[in-house]
Amino acid sequence: MKFSYKILLCTIIIMAAAFGFSGFYFVNFVFETSMEREVDQAMDDSSILQFAFETAALNIPSKYNVLQDAAVAQIGAQLERGGQGRERLLRFSDEEMETLFVSQGFTEDASLLESVGEEAIVYQVIQLGSRYYVHTAMEVQVLNRVLFLETMRDITEVFKERALGFDMYRKVTLLMLGGSCGVMFFLSVWLTRPIRLLTRATKKMAEGDYEYRAKKISNDELGKLTEDFNRMAGALEENVDKLKQEIQAREEFIGAFAHELKTPLTAIIGYADLLRSRKLDEEKHFLSANYIYTEGKRLETMSFRLLDIIVTKRGSVNPQEVTAEDVFTYVQDAFAEHTQQKLVCEFQAGKIYGEMDLIKSVLLNLVDNACKASGDGAIIEVLGEKQPGGYLIKVRDYGVGIPKEEQQRITEAFYMVDKSRSRSRNGAGLGLALCVEILRLHGSELCIDSEPGKGTTMSFLLPEKQEGTNEENNH
Repeated sequence: MKFSYKILLCTIIIMAAAFGFSGFYFVNFVFETSMEREVDQAMDDSSILQFAFETAALNIPSKYNVLQDAAVAQIGAQLERGGQGRERLLRFSDEEMETLFVSQGFTEDASLLESVGEEAIVYQVIQLGSRYYVHTAMEVQVLNRVLFLETMRDITEVFKERALGFDMYRKVTLLMLGGSCGVMFFLSVWLTRPIRLLTRATKKMAEGDYEYRAKKISNDELGKLTEDFNRMAGALEENVDKLKQEIQAREEFIGAFAHELKTPLTAIIGYADLLRSRKLDEEKHFLSANYIYTEGKRLETMSFRLLDIIVTKRGSVNPQEVTAEDVFTYVQDAFAEHTQQKLVCEFQAGKIYGEMDLIKSVLLNLVDNACKASGDGAIIEVLGEKQPGGYLIKVRDYGVGIPKEEQQRITEAFYMVDKSRSRSRNGAGLGLALCVEILRLHGSELCIDSEPGKGTTMSFLLPEKQEGTNEENNH
């Protein structure tokens, strides 16, 4: 069942119950009030009849000191006729509750007389056929006799009014429920419209349309829910896009990795088969073995760098403070015998905070890339500068540079701007990817400033040591 129908049904049930109880209470209240009035009137009539009977009995000439039964019947007939246009039913009984006078149509039940006490009036409401009466009974003491006077007052109209009231109220209730049902139907449809819009948006997203957004049509709690849903949808769409990009990057990574393996392995297998199947002269034998060795070393370097990338993505660092002089001296010594380019190191004295083996690996990769991008005899600069927030390191070359459209992708694994030149120098496109992961672990990032034909500057800022940092990383 739809939520709007549930609201409508619950509202109708509540309204029907409210109308039913209130109508029953109201009609019953009017009925009880009318009944009390009729009972009081019946008792007043009984008292008046008692007085009239006593007066009439005292005014009857009698030869006896005791009121005769015939006189009682005579007075009863007179009182019955004196009803002033209204039917009056009477019954007089003697001390033994034997009937002395009774009006036609009076009830034969005499059980009420057993409840009569001195100077007391008792009553009951009885039904005779389709008529209702207030039946009263009381004692009458006159001329040394104790008699019983009973009256019956017709109150059928009161019951008819109650029945009419219930009938009218049922019709009014049904009419009001019908009108309320129509009004509540439109209200429930209007109130649940935001829910229907959210349901539609959820269905669209389940079908793969992550760009779909629910329309906000109110500023209440449902409007707030719509805003939250749209924010959630935006976050979900962003995560899905990231997953798609990661899947695409992973597929490209696997394809590039397979391609990078295929080229050296094909050469290694070919030259190995040549050495195995033919007898070569000393020069060709050396060249074949050297090519196998060179390609094997490239595979080894690529596997080590892949392993380093995986480790840095999952691990943590154990940073320490060292002097900038130690770091730059190490880099200069590592490329001291590099005859093709000239390495220039200029730095300010200061402290560098990080895991030195990883930082040195970053610098060696950056310098190696700078050498590959530069011609013979070119200058490679490694610069260090103390900054307020840490230590800034730059590696600058004046080589071929990197096109702007390529700068966003060169840090991806296996991506190379000039694949032929990179492979000729044992490159696999993993160095910058490793640098990015190492710097990420140190809370830094690699900045690239390059212009084709003018060279490239790659820099990163290593944050200075914070209080408690070393202890936390050691745990």
